[in-house]
Amino acid sequence: MDEKSVLKRYYQRARESLLWKVDGLSERQVRMPLTPTGTNLLGVLKHVASVDVGYLGEVFDRPFRHPLIDRIDADPSTDLWAAEDESAEMIKEFARRAWAHTDATIEELELDAVGRVPWWGDQEVTLEWILVHVISENAQHLGQVDIVRELTDGAAGLRPDASNLPDMTAADWAEHTARLRALAESFPE
Repeated sequence: MDEKSVLKRYYQRARESLLWKVDGLSERQVRMPLTPTGTNLLGVLKHVASVDVGYLGEVFDRPFRHPLIDRIDADPSTDLWAAEDESAEMIKEFARRAWAHTDATIEELELDAVGRVPWWGDQEVTLEWILVHVISENAQHLGQVDIVRELTDGAAGLRPDASNLPDMTAADWAEHTARLRALAESFPE
């Protein structure tokens, strides 16, 4: 497998995992902020898709037009949450379309293709550099949604078909968590 194929594979796996973390939940559950900064599953999906098309679209003079991008351009804070008229299905479809656009960029350009990142002071970059950057950012956001999804309904793991977690029952996990809590509480604040 060549370098570009490896990068595409990791990029695709992260996106599949992100979509899985949003599936099977109610509109309320995917919108519910579960951190002090408001992190919520649907907002992270919207953010990742919009950032991806910035880096793998605009940077390489391949703009992606969509009403959600127009909203985000008008008010950048809107990329981390879904407005009342933005359903989970709408955000998922936006992400799929955005990622089809980014996939086309990756397919059509060589890794050494040059682009410019306006929000980095118009710095010159290559597709390889940006693809590694996007994979890294997506991995960070996937970690966030792993935790938020587990807090939402207990679903945990890498993928639905491969959790990558020890095979433990709910009782085993409760005992494990109690043991960790007792250990942590044995230390001073």
